[in-house]
Amino acid sequence: MTTRKHRAILPVLTILLTSIWPVGVNAQTAQQPADNEYMAGAVLWTQLSGEKRALSYQAFALARIMLDRDLRANRNRRVKRAVIVDIDETILDNSRYQTMLLKTRTNYASKTWTDWVNKAEATALPGAVEFLQYANSRGVRVFYITNRKQIEKEGTARNLKQAGFPNVNDETLLVRTDTSVKEARRRAIAAKYRVVLLMGDNLNDFAEVFENSKTVESRVAATDQNRNLFGARFIVLPNPMYGNWEDAIYGDASKLSEEEKAAKRRAALRD
Repeated sequence: MTTRKHRAILPVLTILLTSIWPVGVNAQTAQQPADNEYMAGAVLWTQLSGEKRALSYQAFALARIMLDRDLRANRNRRVKRAVIVDIDETILDNSRYQTMLLKTRTNYASKTWTDWVNKAEATALPGAVEFLQYANSRGVRVFYITNRKQIEKEGTARNLKQAGFPNVNDETLLVRTDTSVKEARRRAIAAKYRVVLLMGDNLNDFAEVFENSKTVESRVAATDQNRNLFGARFIVLPNPMYGNWEDAIYGDASKLSEEEKAAKRRAALRD
């Protein structure tokens, strides 16, 4: 028989037991340290390799060549030109944020990311400032399309200006509002300008066909189908740290435990 004293103790026991043995996979997953040590090689390569710097210089050198080609080919036409660039891992390096996730064994979270963005401490990728300043000097409008949020816009603008990027204002800095899909923002620019180049680290930065491709197979197929645009109109910057390429491996990562994500990574390896 349960006495009044026992009934008073039961809620306390329930709280204690729940804190020790969380109920359900989501609660258990939330308490697990992130299994993200596999990212260490990608972050080290991004921060320390000469190859990463070389690829960045190469991308912006190619961008200048293609822009000059368009300027020469249409020198007699009064055309308003634009270049569209993504921000993260395309012109700004956020590998220090990734390092923080590794050292604290945590996953990406909106709060920690917003805190990092609003510090405005990301550094420019090699060659990025020089190319965009050159484009601006030739009368080409530079647009920054990013999936950073409105709450992060002021910090983003401050960071870009401090790094030396040109023409950063409310018209040219287009953050995420209602959706992460960038196609509507690209089309709004294309309605007023001849978009000569798009630069990004993620296929989703370039065209709707990539944003609609959610699996590894469909992303590879879309890339092959648009192969002639890469190096001509689309220029890709390397980012092995994160991106939709990894989401394509997981499916819906939010429903997976750390062990399940690790299993998905191992299963995707080709031997």
